[in-house]
Amino acid sequence: MNNFAKNKKNANGTAAWLRQVFSVHPERRRLLLRCFQLADLFILILSFGIATYVVHRELGMVSLEEFLAIRISLKNAILFLGLLVMWHIIFAMAGLYYSKRLSSPLLEFLDILKAVTLGTLALFLISLLFNIILVTPLFLGAFWLSSVLLMLASRLIIRMILARVRQHGCNLRNLLIVGTNDHALELAERLLSKPELGYEIVGFVDEKWRSQKQPEIRKDYPLIPLDELDDYIRDNVVDEVIICLPPEKYYKVYNQIVDLCLEQGIIVRLVADLFFISLAKSKIDHFGEDTFICLYTGNMNSGALMVKRLIDITVSSVLLVALSPLFLAVAIAIKLTSPGPVFFVQERVGLNKRLFRLYKFRTMVPNAEEMQKELEQFNEASGPVFKIKNDPRVTPIGRFLRRTSIDELPQLLNVLKGDMSLVGPRPLPVRDYKEFDKRWFNRRFSVRPGITGLWQISGRSDIPFEKWIELDLKYIDQWSLGLDLIILLKTIPAVIRGKGAM
Repeated sequence: MNNFAKNKKNANGTAAWLRQVFSVHPERRRLLLRCFQLADLFILILSFGIATYVVHRELGMVSLEEFLAIRISLKNAILFLGLLVMWHIIFAMAGLYYSKRLSSPLLEFLDILKAVTLGTLALFLISLLFNIILVTPLFLGAFWLSSVLLMLASRLIIRMILARVRQHGCNLRNLLIVGTNDHALELAERLLSKPELGYEIVGFVDEKWRSQKQPEIRKDYPLIPLDELDDYIRDNVVDEVIICLPPEKYYKVYNQIVDLCLEQGIIVRLVADLFFISLAKSKIDHFGEDTFICLYTGNMNSGALMVKRLIDITVSSVLLVALSPLFLAVAIAIKLTSPGPVFFVQERVGLNKRLFRLYKFRTMVPNAEEMQKELEQFNEASGPVFKIKNDPRVTPIGRFLRRTSIDELPQLLNVLKGDMSLVGPRPLPVRDYKEFDKRWFNRRFSVRPGITGLWQISGRSDIPFEKWIELDLKYIDQWSLGLDLIILLKTIPAVIRGKGAM
């Protein structure tokens, strides 16, 4: 046998082995999933070890030989196993073990960052509860960094391996597309252009070919009549079905196809654009026997939102204590320079238009709100908000407090209460909200308002009102804990410059 024949035989044997290992058989898929889950737990154990070694080495406590010889007590072993279980639950809730064929690597990497951050926070809280001396800020930093890097590397390697084996015809899923309109054929063309996704289109289902685009697709793939779909699914291998029919015309057909596929354990995907003119994000909820498609904008990641709220409580509590001498000094200055209360309390529009009482240091004369009606004609701001650069109602000490943003500090009480967050759209007075003339403005109320946000670091009062709203919506759509951190860091120089402050 010559070398070419040997190489061809080896290649064929390798391909056959790959097809066997990476086939879509449910049992084999579950086994691979368990391997991925165990690999993640191994990475967490390795990261824990790296962090432990970094702490011991930094403190000069033990040598490498002594570190490797450390004995683990039964109590610590049980606690560590509990942590592993908790991390596994967090990773599962973050969606790290769902199929990511149609998801971008960036979204998976963001899920990893959220899961590792939440797991690290949980480790910190448990260390406080059980007084684990080893878990120091250095330990948490080393654990978080090593976990993120190793998890990202492992996911990248897995994606590269799966893309390679799928391009060799392994780990494929047989896909049936219901519909032959332009959208259906364009979708098919995109899937065919990405063999690394591992989809093999087996045919289209419709009464006739409706689109005249992509003639090669109409030539190469069979058309299955709608009334023969039941027989086709029963007699052929189909892993997934994508429905691209217009719902207003095929509502009953949708129900029949979904029921038919779910009865046989086939994954069904619905093209959301056919149902909704504008769809931001969606998730599935279950209540009893009912299943709901939940549509929303912003972020509904309960874990990340819980971390955000925990940060709000911690930071606002620390700042309220640390700034208490400043609060006292400002209160005395206000009382000595202007008659009236120290604080200005006003109803503002908060989360989902709930009204709450916002606290600020008073910077105007006591009857400022009554005087506003007389000053409306001098309003210099665009849109429904009211701003005057040289507002005659502002007291001398008030101008300083506004320029330095010290007047906003009592809102830390609103953050602690849960009316506001450190970062978010600014809460508007009821008067401004009632002047809204466009419905899309109201989406800014879908999150908690904040002390600072994109508006504050982009120019504040120098920005037109519609641009202000656009920045709020941009924040809602792109929100992450990292974005909050960036805004908080950029707020400090923005306050020092005092640009746009009135």
